[in-house]
Amino acid sequence: MATDTTYIWSGQDRNGRQSKGEIIAASTAIAKAQLRKQGVIAKTVKKKPKPLFGGNKAIKPADVAVFTRQMATMMKAGVPLVQSFDIVAEGLDNEAMRELVLNVKSEVAAGGGLAAALSKHPKHFDELFCSLVGAGEDSGTLEIMLDRVATYKEKTEALKAKIKKAMTYPIAVIVVAIIVTGILLVKVVPTFAETFKGFGSDLPGFTLFVLGISEFMQQWWFIFLLGIIATGWSYSQALQRSPEFADRVDALALKLPIVGGIVHDSVIARFSRTLSTTFAAGVPLVDALNSTAGASGNAIYRNAIGQIRDDVTTGTSLYQAIRSTGLFPTLLLQMVSIGEESGSLDDMLSKVADQYEAAVDNAVDSLSSLMEPMIMSILGVLIGGLMIAMYLPIFMLGSVI
Repeated sequence: MATDTTYIWSGQDRNGRQSKGEIIAASTAIAKAQLRKQGVIAKTVKKKPKPLFGGNKAIKPADVAVFTRQMATMMKAGVPLVQSFDIVAEGLDNEAMRELVLNVKSEVAAGGGLAAALSKHPKHFDELFCSLVGAGEDSGTLEIMLDRVATYKEKTEALKAKIKKAMTYPIAVIVVAIIVTGILLVKVVPTFAETFKGFGSDLPGFTLFVLGISEFMQQWWFIFLLGIIATGWSYSQALQRSPEFADRVDALALKLPIVGGIVHDSVIARFSRTLSTTFAAGVPLVDALNSTAGASGNAIYRNAIGQIRDDVTTGTSLYQAIRSTGLFPTLLLQMVSIGEESGSLDDMLSKVADQYEAAVDNAVDSLSSLMEPMIMSILGVLIGGLMIAMYLPIFMLGSVI
């Protein structure tokens, strides 16, 4: 199967004006055929040269969220769909994202539907995304649906970014502290050890302990480093290849102090936001629950949502199905009950999502404030402890003199 390639073309459009651009196709002949379908008479079509240094940046979910918002804005402004792709692609800095947008545009321009074109790129546009866009196409409300999808993506990515930002700082500081400690043990402490040999007296127990760790690190630091790398690699592989291990990690995450509460609230927020968006789009409840289960982000709740879907399929109300799992909070249950009775389930779920997203924001801010003194304490114990151990014999020698 031929690999799609980006081509640069120049020629005349159907109005006879000189134009140029990029198109993604499997071959030059197919690229020319696609351009003819778009009313372009191509004079030159050649492969786009690759950059000499570096490659394309990876496409992140945030890039997809920005693309969706821009497409929604263009559609609301009355810009034709194919032209919207061109305008959005020109403003993208990420080359890989630009190629993806142009690829989707080529498939749509050739006569395919937008949802069908997006579904060919499942790595970036999941089943939920494509089903919502498909619902918009079927109902003739694509611009409204793109706006809803954009809002959904923006809120979910903002929630993820908030949590990642809170965890990045402490992890970075701890990693730097470990590296600095390792350098001190391998390079600095041995220098003090040579000095201590000429003292002719017994060294303090704390100093001997640190010197022992230093000797161990000098001999086995490479094995120690390989062990850390192997552990990290094994953990990531186990998450990917063992569903049981991944399920246990998800269950453990919910039981951790402080962090468990944040994970729980973020899952409830994601569940409410996803179900609200899909239900408002006119997606049948059973199908909406299928999409929501995949977007839950936690195996315990994914299985619970699967149970809810099965109960709803047999005729049980959504409120009773959710309540039977025993995993969802009272606020969600009450809002679902009100939503079912009043016919405003999507609005009630949206309010629950807002509530729990705000709760996650507050919890993450509190966690960040709590971790700062803890991190300083860790740094003080590691770095300060080493310094005290090295200078303690010198202080003792000074007191003897």
